[in-house]
Amino acid sequence: MPPMLAAYRATGADPPFGDPRGYHGVGMEGHFWRFTQPHTGAVVVAILAISRDARGRPWAMASLAAHPGGAVRSATLPDAWASPRHLDLRAGDAFTADERSLRVDLCEDGRLDVTFSEPLAWPRRAFGALGPAHAVPGLSQYWHPWLLRARVSGSARVGDDTVDLDGAVAYAEKNWGAGGMPPAWWWGQAHGFDRADVCVAFAGGRAGLGRVRATATALVVAVGDEVRSVVRPLRPLRVAVDERGWRLAGAGIEVEAHADGVAPHLLPVPVPHERRRLDDWAPQHLAGTLRLSVRRRGRTVYEGTSQLAGLERGRGHLG
Repeated sequence: MPPMLAAYRATGADPPFGDPRGYHGVGMEGHFWRFTQPHTGAVVVAILAISRDARGRPWAMASLAAHPGGAVRSATLPDAWASPRHLDLRAGDAFTADERSLRVDLCEDGRLDVTFSEPLAWPRRAFGALGPAHAVPGLSQYWHPWLLRARVSGSARVGDDTVDLDGAVAYAEKNWGAGGMPPAWWWGQAHGFDRADVCVAFAGGRAGLGRVRATATALVVAVGDEVRSVVRPLRPLRVAVDERGWRLAGAGIEVEAHADGVAPHLLPVPVPHERRRLDDWAPQHLAGTLRLSVRRRGRTVYEGTSQLAGLERGRGHLG
């Protein structure tokens, strides 16, 4: 990679038609996969966060979680590597991933081995889910859902249960920033609608550039092969996230989601400069209810409900 481009990407930014999945080299780069098996109601999530400590050395935090049940298995890994050109991740023998496969071996009851086929990737556009903001150097947080669906082959073991993932649907995203997780955030993702080719994902929180901070949210919906996105504050998007649920509306898309009293899985977050993780820090509901409505020019394109939505309202670590 040319030195000037590498230096630009080291700020967290990407040029038009760049690949945000490649390693930037900022303080924390989080990779997240979610596997939904509508026929059984099972959900499995996998996380790899590659961080840099105070001396600039890379290390990683990895985690697996599964629903039903509250099992979470996590590990702090002393070294990690990622390609700056495309998605290619390694953390010793515990975690390897690329566009076509994911293998995790954290412990005897924390394993996953899957391959992907028939992917719907982020469409070829100048920018990712944040639009032109991806080209702005030094933002506190960036987010990009690079895989909106794919058919899965494989299985996972998390805690006492082995989960058959053959025929499940996969989703994958990346978030990154110099300072690790933001002080507060909200997030959601769902497959499991009455149409297998429908996907919704959103992420938001307090983000900004330097001392300038704003409440930002990005909402992405795929219906069939059509991918639509709305980014606040660039476009009007109403967002309300509180004890009553997650509600977003803008550009003909409406999302209303609730945890339905399901206890969250308490997932870890990394503390980048200190080479450690905080367990039980990020509460994520793996099987909430999400209602989606998509309209175009006054006509309903899709309307449906998933009972297997991932929903999160979290807090970061500032120290």
